[in-house]
Amino acid sequence: MVARVRTVAFQGIEAVPVDVQVMIAPGKVGMHIVGLPDKAVAESRERVQAALHASGLSMPSKKVTVNLAPADLPKEGSHYDLPIALGLMAALGAIPGDMLAGYVVLGELSLDGTIAAVAGALPAAIGANAENKGLICPFGCGPEAAWAGKDFDILAPRSLIAIANH
Repeated sequence: MVARVRTVAFQGIEAVPVDVQVMIAPGKVGMHIVGLPDKAVAESRERVQAALHASGLSMPSKKVTVNLAPADLPKEGSHYDLPIALGLMAALGAIPGDMLAGYVVLGELSLDGTIAAVAGALPAAIGANAENKGLICPFGCGPEAAWAGKDFDILAPRSLIAIANH
């Protein structure tokens, strides 16, 4: 099964849609991130694993492949942590994957499972609103994202546990 989460890449101030696809399959144990990630995105592997562990979940003892599509668009920044983690949680069955379909997600994970603020919440919110989707962003970015529209669904949790409980 492939879990899908929508996020964005930034080109200047424009938010370009990106699909985070997470698949758990038999194979060599580990997490592989593909789709033209920069160093910060590649390092999200470590942040996601630590945050999941701190939240009471463990990585599966299987191969985890994360595809950031479209593959030819450069992906930069730590805001991919949260969409990758939520995609992995959906693939594991820890959260319902269909709940994520109505949202664009961005946020950086701390090692303890809390979600750190990131730049670009307003352009991401504007992009999500244009797609008739809500936004899941860090608690510290919620007020900025609210500028995107009055009747706009924003979830701004402090941690992965808060999202799972929601």
